[in-house]
Amino acid sequence: MISFPPIDYWVVIGFTGQLIFFGRFIAQWIHAEKKQESSIPVIFWYLSILGGIILVVYAIHQRDIVFTVGQAIAVLIYLRNLQLMRRAGVSLAP
Repeated sequence: MISFPPIDYWVVIGFTGQLIFFGRFIAQWIHAEKKQESSIPVIFWYLSILGGIILVVYAIHQRDIVFTVGQAIAVLIYLRNLQLMRRAGVSLAP
């Protein structure tokens, strides 16, 4: 009988954050192909924020100060980009 090691839910959380974060590149690629030009859709920033927050939580759990600070600062930048887009009158609907 095959036995599998127990599931480490923190690893699942970490991979989920990475998957969401990676999804932003897929979203940007599809968006660019549809428009036939390089541009960043709003969904890119939402995926960046969600993936970044999950990765911050994971990094805190791992007690990795470098990863935590890096992702936390990045999330602030993503939020700022959305704020600038809103000020410019860009629709923030994903």
